[in-house]
Formats: sequence, C-alpha cells, structure tokens
Amino acid sequence: MKQQIYIFVVEDEPEVLDAIVRDLEEFEDSFPIELADSAEEARELIASIIDEGHTIGLILCDHVLPGQNGVELLVEMQGNPSTERTRKVLITGQAGLDETVRAVNEADLSHYIAKPWEKAELVGSTRKLLTDFVLEQTDNPLEYMSVLDSERIADYIRKGRGITDN
Repeated sequence: MKQQIYIFVVEDEPEVLDAIVRDLEEFEDSFPIELADSAEEARELIASIIDEGHTIGLILCDHVLPGQNGVELLVEMQGNPSTERTRKVLITGQAGLDETVRAVNEADLSHYIAKPWEKAELVGSTRKLLTDFVLEQTDNPLEYMSVLDSERIADYIRKGRGITDN
C-alpha cells in the first residue's frame, strides 16, 4: 500500500469547514483531506492515519475549538515524532498575540491565516507548505508536480536531490 500524505483540517464551524475544503479541492486527488471539529476528534483521526502507515503533511487548525484549543493541539503534534514534521497552519480570527507566539515558538507554526481569508492566500500557502513537506519527506516528488510547485520540484530533481535509480 502506498503511503498517502494527508491534509488535515480542524474547524468546529461547519460553514467555515466547507469553505476551506472547497478552496482546497484542487489538492484532494493527491492529498486526501481529513476533517475534525474538535482537538479530541483530531487526535483520534491523526492516530488512525499514522497507524495505517500514512502521514499528515499539513494541518490547518482553528484556534477556538470545543474543549482543548487549536494551539494546544499543534503544540502536542510538535512533541510527537510522527507529526513533528507536519506543516502547521493556524487559521483563525480569535487567537491573541500570546497564543500566536506560543504556536510559533512551541508548535513550529508554519503560517498564520486570519479569518476571513482570501482563497489565493490559502491555496498559495497550502501549495508552498506541501511542496516543502514533499521535498523533505518523500523519495519521489515527481508524482506531485501537477498540483504543487512544479518549478521547485523540477529544480530539486535537476540538482540531483530527487529521484534515485532504485
């Protein structure tokens, strides 16, 4: 079974969740999108994905969630060897400066997107962060060229850091 790289979205407002998924639909054929509406549900689904031999390439997480907040979840993921390399994005309109700084310092936050977002920013950030992840974490970035940053992938391969003769 081929290892899949997932996009994970944690958001408790159904209409916001739908908007994020709709904005990211161009990635879904290559990167399955998994959804959760709380940190607790996210934790269970992440464990299931990892147990099945897959990985989380990108998580887009709201700050305000029922129960544990999004920053806590991202910090927890950073402390887990299975998810520490996951690109982490806080997508929120409610995180204060202290929580945002904590996410940067303790969760290795990759990006912050304020609500309401522009589709171009969300898609562009997703493409950049998944390209970073694929180049660092996979042996064959070529299979992702059609959906990610093809120039960066081609440059990576051209410089001999990509596909091997296996």
